Amino acid sequence: MNITKSLKQRKSVRAFLQRDVEKEKIDTLLSMAANSPSGANIQPWQVAVVSGKTKQRLQAQIEQGFWAGERGKADYQYYPEVWENPYKLRRIQCGQLMYNTLKIARRDKQRRLKQWAANYRCFDAPVMLLFFMDSSMQTGSFIDYGMFLQSIMLAALDLDLSTCPQASLADYPEIIKKELSYPQDSILVCGMALGYEDKKAVINSYRTPREKVGSFTRYFT
Repeated sequence: MNITKSLKQRKSVRAFLQRDVEKEKIDTLLSMAANSPSGANIQPWQVAVVSGKTKQRLQAQIEQGFWAGERGKADYQYYPEVWENPYKLRRIQCGQLMYNTLKIARRDKQRRLKQWAANYRCFDAPVMLLFFMDSSMQTGSFIDYGMFLQSIMLAALDLDLSTCPQASLADYPEIIKKELSYPQDSILVCGMALGYEDKKAVINSYRTPREKVGSFTRYFT
């Protein structure tokens, strides 16, 4: 694996081939990611690999709630309550890139809602990964989890797999925990789509920009 190449190549994929992911590959992927660092080596990650009929049943429940207007409540606050620049601008640009690529007009609310609902199906990827940790864990474990998730996404490339990390899958923790028999007081951190990229899909053609090093770095000598 060329780490530099993988870091540049990794992207959020939102269209997948209807091809099953081999269990051996998933085991290998998670085994590699298990080498991620964590504070005092506590390894707070707990992973649910969801596919097949269970995935169909779970995503149907979430989508039903979404279209019924039921807005779930995640186990923690992911985004700021008040958006300020430059973060507000970056968020807007991110959404515009996707909608412009798909030629979905701002006024076309129904198509935008349909595209958002695709989040809850993991964009029809064959595998939905869901990440939990015990309720006793604190902020530091979220840092640990970030390193674990990045490891999964980079290792996936080495196995010819693609991913899309999804905070949206944490929107309905009660439904997910009930369906998968996880304790209701556990923390659902996020989810991730996993599968083989559909390289012909238009939605996979765009890339979000990144800031130059000089814009976020200060050197002290």
